[in-house]
Amino acid sequence: MKIREATVSDVPAILGLIRELAEYEKLTHACVATEGLLREHMFGKDRAAEALVAEVDGAVVGYAIWFKTFSTFLAKPGIYLEDLYVQPAHRKKGLGKGMLRELARTAVRRGYGRVEWSVLKWNTPSIGLYKSLGAVAMDEWDVMRLTGEPLEKFGAS
Repeated sequence: MKIREATVSDVPAILGLIRELAEYEKLTHACVATEGLLREHMFGKDRAAEALVAEVDGAVVGYAIWFKTFSTFLAKPGIYLEDLYVQPAHRKKGLGKGMLRELARTAVRRGYGRVEWSVLKWNTPSIGLYKSLGAVAMDEWDVMRLTGEPLEKFGAS
């Protein structure tokens, strides 16, 4: 088992895992990611996200994609974990926890104030893991999203 920073050569494997995650979350209809878009936004000149991968016997079996945020209350950057996924055959081996630990180390090393993420309410195995690490659910907050046609329409007005 090995956790490392992703490289551009990992993009095909990461895309395959993103599609697996979309299927697991019953969101395949929303997954329009491509290798080209991942390369551009994760490894291009205007990098928007970073990634870790988890390997077993040289094969990429999990990934974590994250990006930098900013807290006005802390007056510090933070990490927002967009996705954390490990293939079912490799779960319960410490890979997810290991990627979370590496994100926490990155936050501490860079002087960031927090690591945060969203989790589907029905994903009780993941919620159990997160709580065991000391993570706290932000139940008083709702996630809001503007995307697709509403985003286009509002942005054009």
